[in-house]
Amino acid sequence: MGNRFEISVVSEEEEWAEARIDDAVAEIQRIEALFTTFKDNSQTNQINAHAGICPVKVDREVFDLIQRSLRISELTQGAFDITYGSIDKSLWNFDTHMTALPDRETARRMVRLINYRNVILDENEHSVFLKEKGMRIGFGGIGKGYAAEMAKRLLIQKGVTSGIVNASGDLTTWGNQPNGQPWTIGIADPNTKNQPFSYLNISNVAVATSGNYEKFALINGKKYAHTIDPKTGLPVSGIKSVTIICPNAEIADAMATPVTVMGVRVGLDLINQMQGMACIIIDDYDRVFTSKNIKIS
Repeated sequence: MGNRFEISVVSEEEEWAEARIDDAVAEIQRIEALFTTFKDNSQTNQINAHAGICPVKVDREVFDLIQRSLRISELTQGAFDITYGSIDKSLWNFDTHMTALPDRETARRMVRLINYRNVILDENEHSVFLKEKGMRIGFGGIGKGYAAEMAKRLLIQKGVTSGIVNASGDLTTWGNQPNGQPWTIGIADPNTKNQPFSYLNISNVAVATSGNYEKFALINGKKYAHTIDPKTGLPVSGIKSVTIICPNAEIADAMATPVTVMGVRVGLDLINQMQGMACIIIDDYDRVFTSKNIKIS
């Protein structure tokens, strides 16, 4: 999925635990085959290939994730949008070869196809139709959280009572460490890679972080993060990282990006209205903001 997954299983039997980890890896690979945009025969790419032409019948699992994604788009007023895939990679390619910003007019022209309302679902047929030719969907904002959650569910079904599935920093936990204590996870410091600025003790909770320190372009001495505002086609600014804490990794993954797009005030206002959800934001000036239900010491 273009991400590194780490799977931890607590068990007294090493061979059994390794077999369960193999089960989880197979589940993640199964999900990747459904949702990847890097293989022509994936159901995601079949939907994209038939944009503006005809609906594509998909597995219930694919249909349901798209349906949930569209609900999150409505909730976030389009700040989360799986049709972001309509932006051509030539517009934004966050690597060392990118030396200039695209002009605003070009960006605006490219984002005209980004509109979650133009994803038409048929509940009876389990079909998906993208109304406009050239539209593309992608699951970069929700896919790894979904995969982590599904791997966790499978491991629990197989009898694993404690563990962690970590999808490149978006992780889900259940049970406790071998010593009986809750899992301890670090909240990444956006100024110091691989160095936490705070720790949380958690169990049966998921955590996801969206930050400008993993993937960005440096242009004229300014850092441009890979998070794009779907309305403008340009990178968002003002926030270095957003960490979401909630019971489900899919939701945590999906909510981290829109809060970054919305900004500190609007983002926190949304999170404060959602039950069981907490948020930590670090802005460009290293100020820390939290939702009402969390305290950072």
